[in-house]
Amino acid sequence: FQGGLPFGARPSLVAKQGQRCSLTLRGVGAQSLTMGGALENDLMVRVARGEEVERTPIWLFRQAGRHLPEYEAYKKETGCNFLQLLEKPEHVAECTMQPIRRYNLDAAILFSDILVVAEALGIDVEMPGGKGILVPKPLTGPEDFKARIPKSINVDEKLSHVIASVKLIKKELNGKVPLIGFSAAPWTLMYYMVGGSSKKNQEEGERWLKEHPEESQELLDILTTVVVDYTSAQIDAGADMMQIFEAMGEFISKESFYKFAMPCMQSIQKQLRERHPEVPLLVFPRGATYSLVDLQQAGYDVVTMDTQTPRKSTRDALAEAAAAAAPPNLRKGPSGLQGNFDVKLIKGGEGTKENVRAEAERMLKELGAQHLIANLGEGLTGKEDPELVACL
Repeated sequence: FQGGLPFGARPSLVAKQGQRCSLTLRGVGAQSLTMGGALENDLMVRVARGEEVERTPIWLFRQAGRHLPEYEAYKKETGCNFLQLLEKPEHVAECTMQPIRRYNLDAAILFSDILVVAEALGIDVEMPGGKGILVPKPLTGPEDFKARIPKSINVDEKLSHVIASVKLIKKELNGKVPLIGFSAAPWTLMYYMVGGSSKKNQEEGERWLKEHPEESQELLDILTTVVVDYTSAQIDAGADMMQIFEAMGEFISKESFYKFAMPCMQSIQKQLRERHPEVPLLVFPRGATYSLVDLQQAGYDVVTMDTQTPRKSTRDALAEAAAAAAPPNLRKGPSGLQGNFDVKLIKGGEGTKENVRAEAERMLKELGAQHLIANLGEGLTGKEDPELVACL
């Protein structure tokens, strides 16, 4: 023992007025302490901070929900569909906890939807069976946008049910693993608000950017402010990490991505880091992973590969960029990587445990076991075999 701490432990106490206070204690048998209490398993947080760990942590996109028999049973028991479950914190907490009970996962993620921010701004969202999430009345043009979308909202009022859910989940977790909060990025939100669907009108968002650049920028600025306030409120409620999903990156040109989407994500990182300097920030530009180096240099602590992202060259590119100019992330060096196991290999009736193990080993060999959060290259679809998920 040195100074009352276990030998080798490294204490770090950070507190500024108006910010969460976090105490981190490193050493044999040590735990991470946050406002939510001690974390028994802090592998995810440590990887995101750039530390080396004893085992590669894993969690899965959409790990809660429709691939789980207990989720389908719970929907039947409550008589609620997906969107109705999101309205009550007790439902959200139960669905969040189901995969934690079943699998050996290193993090929980808030059971929610990327379009709750759009709903908070007055956009109706529906979920007709078999068609995914829909916006039945998307914005028809600049005049419709100015008439329907407020310039600002109070997220503590409009999204109070989500914030209450975060607090309840933290209580249910009781420090077992960290809780990941999340939000869609502004471009993804805009895509749905003007196009209405992930399957139809896929060109509508890009058309808005080209034909209505000023109004598009105004909408993106509003969304950026709401996303920052919303994710910050989740952190204040106890979320240990924050994930930003740019889920619709494949439906924006590279030129438009850097002109419109990237500045929003840079602003989100900067503002969240100022408000919560110790909280790890993760980002996933699905379909636009050409931007991973730039997102690292913007200060994100973990950047995510989709299924098509080349592994070794991505790792090398991040290291090269960080060596040339240290990014303002927690590590002050190369960001951690997240991904990118192919979800098809755990599909029921198609995958095998042998193939799952072989691909997991190949992924670890190509990426290395350190500075990696094992995950999928896209979210679970609902057709996966829970036994194969458990094998992964």
